[in-house]
Amino acid sequence: MNLTHAFRPLAWTMLLLLLVACSLGQQSGDDSTEPQPTAGGTPFATAEAWENPLEGEASTTVAPRAGVSPITQMPSGTNGYPWWNDTVWYEVFVRSFYDSNGDGIGDLPGLIEKLDYLNDGDPTTTNDLGITGIWLMPIFPSPSYHGYDVTDYYDINPEYGTKEDFKRLMDEAHKRGIRVIIDYVINHTSSQHPWFQAALAGDPQYVDWYRFVEGEQPTQFAPWGGGNVWHPAGDDRYYYGLYWSEMPDLNYENTAVTEEIGNITRFWLEEMGVDGFRVDGAAHIVEEGRAVKNTPQTIEWLKGLRAFMKSINPESVLVGEVWYGTDEVAPYIEGEALDLAFEFTMANNLVEAAKNGTAGPLQVAYGLAAHYYPSLQYAPFITNHDIDRLFSTVGRSEEKAKMAGSVLLTGPGSPFLYYGEEIAMSGSKPDEDIRLPFPWTGASNGGFTTGTPWRGFPADYEQYNVATLSVPPDSILNRYRALIQLRNQNEALRVGEYAKVESDVQPLFAFLRYSKNQTVLVLHNMGAEPITDYALYFDGGIDLGNAQAVELLWGAEVSAPQIDADHAFNAYRPLDVIEPYRSYVIQLRP
Repeated sequence: MNLTHAFRPLAWTMLLLLLVACSLGQQSGDDSTEPQPTAGGTPFATAEAWENPLEGEASTTVAPRAGVSPITQMPSGTNGYPWWNDTVWYEVFVRSFYDSNGDGIGDLPGLIEKLDYLNDGDPTTTNDLGITGIWLMPIFPSPSYHGYDVTDYYDINPEYGTKEDFKRLMDEAHKRGIRVIIDYVINHTSSQHPWFQAALAGDPQYVDWYRFVEGEQPTQFAPWGGGNVWHPAGDDRYYYGLYWSEMPDLNYENTAVTEEIGNITRFWLEEMGVDGFRVDGAAHIVEEGRAVKNTPQTIEWLKGLRAFMKSINPESVLVGEVWYGTDEVAPYIEGEALDLAFEFTMANNLVEAAKNGTAGPLQVAYGLAAHYYPSLQYAPFITNHDIDRLFSTVGRSEEKAKMAGSVLLTGPGSPFLYYGEEIAMSGSKPDEDIRLPFPWTGASNGGFTTGTPWRGFPADYEQYNVATLSVPPDSILNRYRALIQLRNQNEALRVGEYAKVESDVQPLFAFLRYSKNQTVLVLHNMGAEPITDYALYFDGGIDLGNAQAVELLWGAEVSAPQIDADHAFNAYRPLDVIEPYRSYVIQLRP
């Protein structure tokens, strides 16, 4: 038996029992380009056992967040659900959101300036988007525009600003009731990271921080295909880089690597005040021989990371990118390795349903999620920075794009929006063209910068921008605003369970959302034709009360169902006509 392998699933547990003997102040202030050794000791002690290097005594409470204001505007969670089930998330590519200094590159001060667009902190206003969580794509120094190859985990990309800018962002976001998580790229580093450069040079302290083999080059391919994942090191060695030769994978067989990730985790939670992390490539953290995805060791390692995070800040959240089917993703949640994981099956089926005007793919995806996951603990989305934009995929149909957003924001889980979905941004690969600057206006610079943007805007940005779409009441932007506001105001939409409602019409997607205090019936006509000949069936098991029917989104007149002794309804027709590309939210139990 390989003793290293045997140790690995226990590594976090053992390390959590030890005391930290490191100084975060020394690390956070070091901007040297030379590799910095881990500060000694092990960072995976619980917060209660952490020996504060500044005070020289054990702390008995979670360490303060270095002046970052705690969040005050949102409850910790509804009906026993964690706070992220009350949250609508917004993915931001800082480079493309808003430029504050005219260099053509979005930055943290620019994001701060535009926070009121996302959420102004006043729940009574309707001209903000109303999101309550932000996921920042990588903000670390990196040689690439996208940032997914990190050169320093303790600093901010200087094109985006400074650490003080980031702390100010956290303060301003928290004042508005917005939590912020950052992209945590810890499966690999940049090939230019000082750790890897030291490993290439044969430094004995760092050579085992990555996976090297000597002699003949192994032949191995990533699960999604492509070239060989073993790359020449320039001598008789080859190194492992699953995604790209410039992204060498860290070697978590070496516990020193895990220790350093703990140092980094503590720094961002305590010193910088983040509310959690989105782990990039979470399915590929720990390899087991030629098995490179979803290994038991990966789940155990992430379970340790999550436990360590909770010991520092019990309210922190760990979100993972596990780009596989629902049945492969669910063990990460069931095993307490992640709080949330992105639901790629649901995203794919949602786009397909919106494109083709049919409910079938949605019924499959939502049924799978309800079957596999602990209650509501997954992250649905439509697209992200790796997927062609929805508006381009659905043939630039604003109505189809609205339907996708309507399904996402009335459905279960903790939903994530990709910046620009709310204004029908278009774009197809290459990746740069699905990460274009955000158009605030139809002006030549898109209202994004006073200079020249780092990349151009979508071809139709003069029509699809914030200023233009803020005016028409039924624009896609105002539809998103209304839906998020409706979700924020209704418990059943935030933390309600999902129950399928049968329909005899293919374009009609119908379901119940029910919580302790509220039940709503949601109807989506995914198609281009009105639905008049239909009936709805529900086989019971949920207390529908006296089934008073009130439509919440449009104020449409609806009839109530006849409820039998089994709390079921049969051949229910709440509306004479379900309009094309229209969604309805009908409250049955207030």
